[in-house]
Amino acid sequence: MKKRPVKIVVISDVHLGTYGCHARELNAYLKSIKPEQLILNGDIIDIWQFRKRYFPQSHLKVLKTIINMASKGTIVTYITGNHDEMLRKFSPTILGNITLVDKLVLELNHQKIWVFHGDVFDASIQHSKWLAKLGGWGYDLLILINQMINWFLLKMGKDRYSLSKKIKKSVKGAVKFITNFEETATDLAIENGYDAVICGHIHQPQKRVITNTKGSTLYLNSGDWVENLTALEYQDNQWNIITCQPEEHSKNSEEESLHIPDAASLIHLVTQN
Repeated sequence: MKKRPVKIVVISDVHLGTYGCHARELNAYLKSIKPEQLILNGDIIDIWQFRKRYFPQSHLKVLKTIINMASKGTIVTYITGNHDEMLRKFSPTILGNITLVDKLVLELNHQKIWVFHGDVFDASIQHSKWLAKLGGWGYDLLILINQMINWFLLKMGKDRYSLSKKIKKSVKGAVKFITNFEETATDLAIENGYDAVICGHIHQPQKRVITNTKGSTLYLNSGDWVENLTALEYQDNQWNIITCQPEEHSKNSEEESLHIPDAASLIHLVTQN
């Protein structure tokens, strides 16, 4: 299959190792493109909710694809998030074409772009980490229930339904949190002279110019691969949000396998051509 060339791709909030992760769709998307730079903007591997009994082959294949992309010349930048914050103790680290950092500044077409995950703005994470982790487990359970509901809806010929999106839109606190997050990120970006700011964390894909009394900046959010299945692409001096459609899996698919391969199998999967 001929791969589509892209200058920069940004993905975030993949949450590998959780039931809600759409690893197959992400792997298919990554195999369809040939980016000069791939930015992984946090929460790629969900270390918070990691389960020894659940890390299926499709999740491992995403890691293999990313490593293969790096081996073929793609510059891979892994920016740490809150769910993979354990990696921050190793930041910054450079391994060939793969770099681990906590934030990144890009210079594109004479513009400065600030890239970071965004959990630094989340007070629940900074001050009550146990509460944030509890919320993460609850969110994972909600996604699992939603998958079962959608299975029945599709069997009856009806459209998919997103419980979490419905809750986010109906709960004033959730809407206010997203608005405050976007305003805080853009206020800091404008104050520090950035032409654009790219975040993840809130699972809300977005592209819009935000203005305050001191100026304006382009706010971008890469969304997630749990609900929205979105990525940001930069090509021809323009940023675009790319959305993939979820695949249907049979009840007996590998996604529901609870067996994690042993070390030898993992090494073989990652290193095989």
